Amino acid sequence: MQYDRAFFDKGLDRRNTGCEKWDAEFLHGDVLPLWVADMDFACAEGIWKAMAERAQHPCFGYNSDLKAYTDAFCNYMQRRHQLAVCEKEMLRLPCVVTGLKTCVQAYTEKGDKVAIFTPCYGPFAMSVESNERQLVGVPLIEREDGGYDMNLTGMEQALQEGAKLILLCNPHNPASRCWAKDELEAIGALAKKYQVTLVSDEIHADFVYKPHRFTSMLHVQKENVVALFAASKTFNIAGLQQAQLVSRDENLHKKAADVLNRNGVTSGNTMALVGTMVAYNEGDAWLDGLMEYLDENRKALAEYVKEYLPKARLAPISATYLGWIDLRAYGKTCDELKEMFDRAGVALTGGTFFGCEGEGFMRLNFGCPKAWVLEGVKRMAKALEE
Repeated sequence: MQYDRAFFDKGLDRRNTGCEKWDAEFLHGDVLPLWVADMDFACAEGIWKAMAERAQHPCFGYNSDLKAYTDAFCNYMQRRHQLAVCEKEMLRLPCVVTGLKTCVQAYTEKGDKVAIFTPCYGPFAMSVESNERQLVGVPLIEREDGGYDMNLTGMEQALQEGAKLILLCNPHNPASRCWAKDELEAIGALAKKYQVTLVSDEIHADFVYKPHRFTSMLHVQKENVVALFAASKTFNIAGLQQAQLVSRDENLHKKAADVLNRNGVTSGNTMALVGTMVAYNEGDAWLDGLMEYLDENRKALAEYVKEYLPKARLAPISATYLGWIDLRAYGKTCDELKEMFDRAGVALTGGTFFGCEGEGFMRLNFGCPKAWVLEGVKRMAKALEE
């Protein structure tokens, strides 16, 4: 199988498959969904073939704790990110959001303050508030070019005022930002200084564009750090529900394990183990082809926004397959923008899903055939011209 431009240009028809992105109830008529963060590409051939082969065995009983799965993940992290991980540092999870909620429960008490940089992926705030903790939003520093930097002064103030936990999105969603090593060292130093835990969601680790380079918080320090990983975004297999929590801090590892045990959280269903293991072992060629394609798409999106949405500003994209578009110059709220775009036949994620700092922004998923990206921007332009 050649995972080239022609392969990804094909996309695939996902309608009527129970797919959230295409079959959600709020989608009507000829709508192009560029919202929820999964991709409209067939996954690597080896993944679905291995699952189909396993499905031929007519028994799906309890699974053993497969060493082969653990080895696949550890080898992958070493191969792709030069990150050494061993089995005793890992805990299996159904998904990264489960990991966020587990960490909130494990490292804080009800009423404690938890700090996040905002705007930020919605389930960060939800994980805090649903567990009866106090959310402390620290606004990122917005640059003139539409990009963002860490607000380390604001984060230190939050810690001085009693925040017990930092939840970090690394790389950052929705700001499309690959954090540099010195930035991560700085926030890690704050965690050490104030003796708080730092939980780093690294689900987008594989989506970093040259010359930028992904750095895990586990590269930076051992103490006070937990990292969350999954193959779900990377290999477009989110429905398999399989993720990992990794910590080299034995105390943090034990606390998370205790919460998972108390809550009866298990993972590793038959198909998730098979599919994820094959992804980690055999998915490099597919991923390499995907990243070349997404690199072209992110550059094309910048050109399309410049041409068709002249008053908009796209944040520079150094990571993820998500474009963060500032539409405030059009004078519309997120609700108004969403309604206009829905009528024009393009579905995006409203900026307020990421916090109040997202008012007037929309997030566009360009993990789809390039032609769909162009069509989506054209539909946005048409809506704003009316």
